[in-house]
Amino acid sequence: MSAATIESDIRARLAPLLPETLELQDESGLHVGHPGARGGGGHYRLIVVSPRFAGQSRVARHRMVYAALQPLMQHDIHALALVTRAPGEI
Repeated sequence: MSAATIESDIRARLAPLLPETLELQDESGLHVGHPGARGGGGHYRLIVVSPRFAGQSRVARHRMVYAALQPLMQHDIHALALVTRAPGEI
């Protein structure tokens, strides 16, 4: 799957979280030579601001994101750096 297709799939899978902000960066190029990069999985940085995160712990928020992306975590995503916030949080 191409990087553009994976990024589109990530955005689609996170749509049920009703994100007010969704910033996705492909950092795979920074990890060339890393053992995980050899398997084809990408390295991504993701910032999500969602009303669904209000009142949830950071762990719960991350679990929500990982649950949405689970099928991609098997092959297409090797590493995922997450920042999850509710609206109004800094």
